[in-house]
Amino acid sequence: MPAPDASAITRLAVFTPLDSLGRAELITRRLADAICLGLLADGEQLPSEADLADQLGVAIATVREALGELRRQGLIVTRRGRGGGSFVRGPSPRETAAHRRARLRGLSVEDLRDLGDHYAALAAGAALLAADRASPEDVRRLSDAAEAFAAAHDPERRHRTDGRFHVEVAAAAHSARLTRAEIAMQTEIGPLLWLPGAGAAARGRMAEQHRRIAGAIGAGEGERAARLAREHVTEAVERLIGLHLDLVGR
Repeated sequence: MPAPDASAITRLAVFTPLDSLGRAELITRRLADAICLGLLADGEQLPSEADLADQLGVAIATVREALGELRRQGLIVTRRGRGGGSFVRGPSPRETAAHRRARLRGLSVEDLRDLGDHYAALAAGAALLAADRASPEDVRRLSDAAEAFAAAHDPERRHRTDGRFHVEVAAAAHSARLTRAEIAMQTEIGPLLWLPGAGAAARGRMAEQHRRIAGAIGAGEGERAARLAREHVTEAVERLIGLHLDLVGR
């Protein structure tokens, strides 16, 4: 069965129901990260409050609280009257970085290590399955995604192409649930991973890691693909932990 269209799954990841705790905060964080990641485009109209409440499985009052916080953060604008609604206001690079640093300061090292363990397990599992299930077209998309990262010349582009590569690995596993989980992970930790501003040597290593992961999947070498994916993610999270410690004071 062919993998679902990644753009459709992106929408599902943003608007699927929430966990039970801190729902307004979770909605705010999910939508803010989706905006900063570019999953919700500048100028895009959000679903109505009623539709959001239905899609996310929460009360309308909870949605209103979250949208109010997004307005205070300057990430959406609300217009009244005909053609009105809430619209995404894509942040500037400076605003995006400030939002991400605030998020990172609010996490502990234990939080980051737990996220890193989850991300590494997810990436490794997706790579293992992709090596067994990927079609030649899947492998081509993976290779294209790897080269898009290598050719990226600014942090935002590198951040987005790195996330897209991991989504393509999950899609190549031909599992809609796994692909949604990967996209959800990208909205949670992906926006933070490029805050360290990796130097040229680290960027070159990451580009080579992408190529090696894609190559292992194309060769059907699942164990090697899983190991490479786990190492790739673990290194990125360790850099993030180092930045966190710098921000909060070692």
